[in-house]
Amino acid sequence: METLRIPADREGIIKAVRILAGGGLVAFPTETVYGLGANALDERAVLSIFSAKGRPADNPLIAHVSGIAQAKEYGEWSPLAQDLAQAFWPGPLTLIVKRRDSMPRQVSAGLDTLALRVPGHGAARALIAACGFPIAAPSANRSGRPSPTTAQHVLADLNGLIPLILDGGPSEVGLESTVADITGGVPLILRPGAVTPEMIAMAVGECKVADSVMRRLAPQEAAPSPGMRHRHYAPRAPLTLVEGEENAVRLRLAELAREEGTWVLALDGLPGMASLPGAHSLGRDAREAAHRLFYLLRQADEEGAKRIYAQGLPRDGLGLAVMNRLARAAGFNILSAGGEVQNVPMERKE
Repeated sequence: METLRIPADREGIIKAVRILAGGGLVAFPTETVYGLGANALDERAVLSIFSAKGRPADNPLIAHVSGIAQAKEYGEWSPLAQDLAQAFWPGPLTLIVKRRDSMPRQVSAGLDTLALRVPGHGAARALIAACGFPIAAPSANRSGRPSPTTAQHVLADLNGLIPLILDGGPSEVGLESTVADITGGVPLILRPGAVTPEMIAMAVGECKVADSVMRRLAPQEAAPSPGMRHRHYAPRAPLTLVEGEENAVRLRLAELAREEGTWVLALDGLPGMASLPGAHSLGRDAREAAHRLFYLLRQADEEGAKRIYAQGLPRDGLGLAVMNRLARAAGFNILSAGGEVQNVPMERKE
């Protein structure tokens, strides 16, 4: 199969609608990362997403909708859902609600809940509106790989596996959407993102964060959100997080960086990092780290990094989202600046 990469303009969207309406797959830009879309109401098309990505069948998808009215057609709606949608849609917030029978179970990996989002990217919204049906879409990469923030990243992973990529330029946010389960009456963050727990609490008065955000699921636990059970976001080189007091982290990273082929990812404010061999900037703060993270992990693959060490960020605000992605990319292999490994790494899957 030839994979076309074309601009996400009017002509490109028309071509994409034809493919999606015919049961095909299209990669398209969103403000978070690029998505791999199928007609959410076409069970066969939805299943083809799992095949193209090599995605485990127990990993639910997000249904991207045009607005609140369309969301109500497929998910049970509550005053809390209304308040959050009005506060953050269009934007990088996914709401988990009870699924109506009008949405195929395949989208939710057999669960009785449904993840819904209205993306903020203009091309994504134009595509959904032109289709007239919701678009089921995970990130447009091979399963387990760093999520794609450019059309070139999508092409590198899915060339020959999908017919079309709509190129809308680099993603603005760089991390997948926040996922909040609201079926229990209080928003529960299952996957942190650009809409932070603090922002949600400001909007509706309360927000909780699931403890599974920074740990692996137990074998018997269901995965109600994308990105929870299986290893995600991983570069080819082994990745280790280094946490602790700032000066201790600085000294530990300096020691680790001496090894040939080592990459060190750190914020600009960590003293002495810029002079280290293999040093790469995560930016000035958590917002810039979120934007740069997946790009850097893919760059490390392209340049043949043998191992990667990353500075841990404070686990609040957007820093929690960055740490969630780093921890899962590392298989929860976290090294304290004192030297002990805090978690046993999960088995790597190439």
